[in-house]
Amino acid sequence: MKDFSNASFPPETIKLMRIALEGAVASLPEPVSTSHVQAIAESILRSAKEGERDPSALQRMALMELQIAPR
Repeated sequence: MKDFSNASFPPETIKLMRIALEGAVASLPEPVSTSHVQAIAESILRSAKEGERDPSALQRMALMELQIAPR
C-alpha cells in the first residue's frame, strides 16, 4: 500500500470511507482479489485526503480508477 502515514481523518470521514469501500467491493464480481481491494482502498484514501466526502463519489472514483489501471 502506498504511504498514507501522514493522513489523518476524523471518525465521521472514516465511516464514509468504509461505506464507500464496502459498496465498491460488493459491486465487483466474485472472487474479489486482494489487489483489487487494495487499489480501491488506496483510491478512497487518496480522494478523501484531497477533500472528497461523498461516499458515492468515493466509490465511483475508486471503481473508475480500477477499470483504467494497467493489469
